[in-house]
Order: sequence, then C-alpha cells, then structure tokens
Amino acid sequence: MTNASDWRGTVGKSWAQEWMRTDISFGELTPRLLAAIAAEPGDTVVDVGCGAGQLSIAVGQARLHASVTGIDISGDLVAAATARSDIPNVRFLEADASHWQPEGGRPDLYVSRHGVMFFPDPPEAFAHLAQIAAPGARIVFSCFRKPSENAWAASLAGLLPATEPSAPQRFSPGPFAFADPDHVRLCMAGWRDLAFTPVDFAYVAGAGDDPVGEAMALFRRIGPAAAALRNLVDAERQEVEERLLELVKAHLVDGRVTFPAAAWLVSASSDHRNG
Repeated sequence: MTNASDWRGTVGKSWAQEWMRTDISFGELTPRLLAAIAAEPGDTVVDVGCGAGQLSIAVGQARLHASVTGIDISGDLVAAATARSDIPNVRFLEADASHWQPEGGRPDLYVSRHGVMFFPDPPEAFAHLAQIAAPGARIVFSCFRKPSENAWAASLAGLLPATEPSAPQRFSPGPFAFADPDHVRLCMAGWRDLAFTPVDFAYVAGAGDDPVGEAMALFRRIGPAAAALRNLVDAERQEVEERLLELVKAHLVDGRVTFPAAAWLVSASSDHRNG
C-alpha cells in the first residue's frame, strides 16, 4: 500500500529521479489517454497527481489557449515537473488535491494518469473536486485494472518473499485501488455518467541501448520490487535481484523489455450543475 506519506518521502523522491524511465514505461498508454482527453472541452485544466508532469505538458501544448495546472502531493515531483517544462500556460503546484482550492477560475476539466488511486478518503476527495469545479465539469483519468491482468505486477510479486497481508480497509490506497469499476463508482462521490474503457498496452520496463539494464534500474527504484529490495538483508536481496534479472531477460523482445499491462480509461461529469 502506497500512501500520502510515502509520496511525500521516499516514493516521491524515487519517481522524481526516475521520471524519464517512468515516462517510457507508460509510453504506449499515454497517447491513448491524451486522445480521450482531446475529445473533451476545457479551458481550465487540472492534472491531479501530476507526477513529473508529462501529461500536463502534453495537454498544455495541445491547448495553448487553456490554463493547465498540475498538482501533486510530492514536492520532489513538482520540482521535477517544473524543471522540465517551458510551456507558458502550464504551472505546477505542491498540493493535496482533496483540499486544494483554485486561485483562478473553476476547473472545467480534470485529467490524471494513474494519479487518483492514492487518496486516503476517495469519496471526500472526489466530492471536493466536484464542488470546486465549474458546472458540468468533466474528468478523464487512467488507472490499472486488476493485478492478474498486469503481468509486470504479477511477475514481480512472484519473485518477492511472502509477507503478512495487511488488514483490509474499505479505501486502501495503492496502484490497484481502482481496479474494480464498482469500487470506483463508490469512490467518485459528486460525479455521474461514469464510463470505463479498457485499454491493453505494453508496459515498457526497458528500452534504448541497454534495455535489460534500464529495466533493472527501473524495478530497483520503482514499484513493489523496489520497496522489497530496500528492506531485504544482503543475501536475500542478491537472490531476488538474480531472479529479477532472469525475469527481465525473459521479457526482452526486439530491443525492449515489455510486460502485458491493462488499464481503465475512466470519464465522468460533475454533478455540480449550478454556479
């Protein structure tokens, strides 16, 4: 489970340092998400959980007339996003989206690439986003489907030592928190007309001149293997890394290390219809 304190700390720092690799990993999903966003109107756009800013920048480039604000709870990620952007209509703010208040006009379009699954209280957060939005605002975001449909996650989990499962919670944040559409409907208070479009894509763990090395570097810093490796003693860590290397090599095809991945593209309209 990845929570807000993780994103403010080690996890956020790792994602900020590895933004080029994480952008590549979502390289086949991002164009599909951008196509869904392009079909929506909106001049005041907010990227929720913007990470290192790739989606915000792309939306800003496509809508030069619009104001695009990327917000993220991680100061390290906001700093990385700000450093890589020179788009005048795009800005980045360190903020908790579940309490953030817009300084200018009300948002009429929210977007997010895998950034909305980490709220500790999703109904409260989504109700807040709807309440501060313009009447009839839209939201478009991506999120992972269940782990069994995401071979990268299932494969990595099989390499790691077994751990005691944590006590189930009604709203446990994490990368697969929004895998079940019925649960997403429960979470999205203040929104209506939810639509779910399944997208299958290749999760690109490694590419370039040394795809195996790139994949190993990614998995050592990002995701479930990284968290486990940080906490293992030397002998266990070496054993897991050897198995990880075998897994990565087995998924090297045509100069890329890829794993089957599965996401939802989710869209909805705000129930807030009056000024």
